Amino acid sequence: MNKCIIGCDEVGRGPIAGPVVGCSLKLKLNNKSDLYLKNLGVTDSKKISVKKRKLILSSLGIDTLKLKVNQLYEVELEGTSFCFSLASVSEKQIDKINILNASLLAMKKATLKLNPIDEDILIDGNKVFEIKGYKGRINSLIKGDSKSLAIGLASIIAKDFRDEKMIKLDLKYPGYGFSKHAGYPTKSHREAVVKLGASKIHRRSFKGVKEYC
Repeated sequence: MNKCIIGCDEVGRGPIAGPVVGCSLKLKLNNKSDLYLKNLGVTDSKKISVKKRKLILSSLGIDTLKLKVNQLYEVELEGTSFCFSLASVSEKQIDKINILNASLLAMKKATLKLNPIDEDILIDGNKVFEIKGYKGRINSLIKGDSKSLAIGLASIIAKDFRDEKMIKLDLKYPGYGFSKHAGYPTKSHREAVVKLGASKIHRRSFKGVKEYC
């Protein structure tokens, strides 16, 4: 039986609008799988272009437009085998528990959907979540999305999924440019908040939003 590892990452800590999205991915560890993903260019999603990110996902048969949170997805290819799940925490919950706790919660919810038994769990960053009664190891890994293929691929899936969600929210809440900046506090976004006020999906505890609520 091939040993597995679970990699966890989140996307959306920096924005002032929209949810934070976590992705956990259980990857079978073997040289063939590692080589396959490395050849695809899997790494930190922030280091690759949108075009490259979508090419990687397409090669793996993943269409983020069809994905939903709290679902288990399995990918079986000749070169690799893994399963993954996505979870999100809303802007309202972020305001209640703060962005750090919301990020950890999103990754934990996604991980629990994988039904972990005793696999090593690697979490990008320097903080970890706890799973009561879990027998495996849960460790943090700074810059893990560049060091672990499981975390790197989780980051790519989460990034594309959230970006597509923000494009849809741009249609629902026009004027802020969500499709261009995904909720990050760009100059144009901050100016839009000043002009239009905060929308329902803005994080009201964040600087740049709370002043205009």
